[in-house]
Amino acid sequence: MTGRMAGKVALVTGGASGIGMACCVRFADEGARVVVADLNLERASSVSDQIMASGGDSISVAVDTSVPEEVEAMAAAAVDTYGTIDACVAAAGISHADYVSREPDEQASEDRFDRHDMMLIDKSLASWQRVIDVNLTGVMLTNQSVAKAMSESGGGAIVNIASVAGKTALMGASDYCVSKAGVWMLTKCGAIELARYGIRVNAVGPGYIKTSMSGAATSNESWVEERIKETPLRRLGEPSDIANACLYLCSDEASFVTGEIIFPDGGLIADSRS
Repeated sequence: MTGRMAGKVALVTGGASGIGMACCVRFADEGARVVVADLNLERASSVSDQIMASGGDSISVAVDTSVPEEVEAMAAAAVDTYGTIDACVAAAGISHADYVSREPDEQASEDRFDRHDMMLIDKSLASWQRVIDVNLTGVMLTNQSVAKAMSESGGGAIVNIASVAGKTALMGASDYCVSKAGVWMLTKCGAIELARYGIRVNAVGPGYIKTSMSGAATSNESWVEERIKETPLRRLGEPSDIANACLYLCSDEASFVTGEIIFPDGGLIADSRS
């Protein structure tokens, strides 16, 4: 059977781990040629090799999404290789300023939720700015560069990774929450501005997902148990749960969907006020 992304080119930032990696693999399974973009080129190349070993087509690109020139070069590399960009998942992000991406089986050395410097009253401007630069400005730059390429080839679909934290405040994560709320508003603005070019822009807001970005939290059994209790479906999400939502929004099945956000969160915020 023909895959839902057959013949299309998909670019994924943060593609070397977690949600981004899951999107790369899922999109490739559905026939997409995949550009795996990540700060860590070695790991991005490993994901590309995995896709090609399974019969797919993929390239890897190094990018710091907070640097305009690198984002432009990323989009150019995709167009130079495949001629176009049909879909983009802007998944690159950090949970806090000191975040370092890890392999799935690695654990963080400290629990960031117990650190006083994470609280608003003690948060440094440098820490605040780093999170905003990557999580919000990086998404804007990605949308901008990709949209320019899409506008020259008849349109496309962009999915921005937001979070339930963009709707619900989290202790010690003001910078993260603000950045993700910004991603949601950026998505809505992008949707109305880019519609004239045939570009759809949507967002996905994950709940608690089992990825390395959760750091020490997911290796803390009591923390995990509390998060599961908060989630009506009584489990943490898998990266594949988010990849499936992104796949839908990038596919032709969502051809009349733009300016929307999907929350794959197990019902976590189902009863929250809008």
